[in-house]
Amino acid sequence: MGAFEWPWEYSFPPFFTVQVQTRTKEIQLGTWKDLVRNYQRHERQALLNITEDTPLFVNEAISRKLPIDGRLWVMEALEKTGHAAPVDKQKQQWEVYWHTLPEWATLVHEWAVANGMTNTVCTLYELVAGDTTVGEEFHGLDQGVFKKILKTLEARGRCELIAFDDNEGVKFFTLMDTIRL
Repeated sequence: MGAFEWPWEYSFPPFFTVQVQTRTKEIQLGTWKDLVRNYQRHERQALLNITEDTPLFVNEAISRKLPIDGRLWVMEALEKTGHAAPVDKQKQQWEVYWHTLPEWATLVHEWAVANGMTNTVCTLYELVAGDTTVGEEFHGLDQGVFKKILKTLEARGRCELIAFDDNEGVKFFTLMDTIRL
């Protein structure tokens, strides 16, 4: 994994001030939304605390940072598109999804079918940290987020979440399996 490539706007001081002109503000918001998703994806981090002055929100090279209310503006916009969800009531800690939960669910299910993992119980740990998923986009994903992905699949009838001993697992179904159920 190489260095993150910042968009040109990241070096443009006005980018860190929420613009007032409607069209400019819309473009700025779109760029911020892409930046947050791409940065979190590159860093393989699903959790983001908007009160922390991370490189995402602070460009020290130009001595600029997006204020907290601007960060909240971006995260609430990501929430509307299904790319983020607040973890706390204060909306300081966020889950960021570079794919929406339904998109993630499709990716995970397609992987399970393609790799013969249907009608077999897999642990959540095995799926997010096991050898069989190395190189998959969901490898290393936060287990809380991964569980939400599986709940999305379960609601579609494509898997069943299973609790056993001190572990959690999942059994994936093919479309034919769900028709028989």
